[in-house]
Amino acid sequence: MRVVIQKVRSSSVLVNQKIVGQIDRGLNLLVAIAPTDTPEELDWMARKCLDLRLFADTEGGRWDKSVQEIGGELLVISQFTLYGDCRKGRRPSFSNSAPPDQAEALYNQFVERLKASGLRVETGQFGAMMQVNIENDGPVTLLLEREKHYV
Repeated sequence: MRVVIQKVRSSSVLVNQKIVGQIDRGLNLLVAIAPTDTPEELDWMARKCLDLRLFADTEGGRWDKSVQEIGGELLVISQFTLYGDCRKGRRPSFSNSAPPDQAEALYNQFVERLKASGLRVETGQFGAMMQVNIENDGPVTLLLEREKHYV
């Protein structure tokens, strides 16, 4: 599983020029599922996204608060292209991404784990062409990975 975490002042996702998800201060999460992902990877990743200290108490202060501690919001967007392999040729291979049915089921389970935090969680539309608007705060962008073979 791969997640790109972006600390945002605001973020929104559009499908067919209509907003389907929108948040204010919090985290924008771009999520890719691997064929080997299990509930353990989902649990670890959800905890990590919720608990990472990426927010400061004061302007310019030390990062000592998590999205949970500030009562932030989450926008979760599926993005299988995070597993794109561009090492050979000129066209990326996506063979390391989970098949759509498996990926959608695990993506939905991941979203449910985040919602269990009590925070406001918005999503994109799985499998749709989406336009994502991100007002990155910092900018702060991190890549988290958790593969079954890391366990």
